[in-house]
Amino acid sequence: MTSYGLLVFDGAEELDFVGPWEVFTTSRNMRGDADLTVLVAEQLEPVRCAKGLRVMSDHTLSSHPPLDVVLVPGGMGTRREVNNPAVIDWIRAVSSTAAWTTSVCTGALLLHEAGPARGRRVATHYGFEDALEARGDVTVVRDARYVVDGNLVTSQGVSAGIDMALWLVGALHGRDHARQVRRYIQYDPAPPYLADEPAGVLPATLAASPA
Repeated sequence: MTSYGLLVFDGAEELDFVGPWEVFTTSRNMRGDADLTVLVAEQLEPVRCAKGLRVMSDHTLSSHPPLDVVLVPGGMGTRREVNNPAVIDWIRAVSSTAAWTTSVCTGALLLHEAGPARGRRVATHYGFEDALEARGDVTVVRDARYVVDGNLVTSQGVSAGIDMALWLVGALHGRDHARQVRRYIQYDPAPPYLADEPAGVLPATLAASPA
């Protein structure tokens, strides 16, 4: 059994933790295992995320079970939480015993402040790369969706957390399993407007019914 603890706080970017949540819980369901995936917050009160989604945590910083994997999301709330000793001390403590410490987007800022990202190679949102690098004692990788440095796995912004989570379940349970999870959640990015013809949309000449 693997226990995943996903930190949430006011202003956390929704997909930063919901995307990995989908990956981790799908992995559990497909394997019929007893993996535990929980949301952890400073208090047991509703958390209002960056885009307005409200979520309830399962545990507080002091009441959660032992965690094998800790995930720190990004979002504008990280700019406040970087100065929150309760959250920073928790990240520092829990990452010292977890098998894996991970972040998505600007969650890397909190990992840097708490210590796990110091002296390591990390990824973060493209709009925050310079600011993180300016804090020193960190190597920001700018051309990778996710970066693995020992037991630290960090990813670029928002949807990149899904890539990171898929890599992690592959590391834990094998590549074939990770491919099965990816297929089940139909994560095969082909975004519209990336090319001349929007992906997933048939040209009108082909979509029209025959006369």
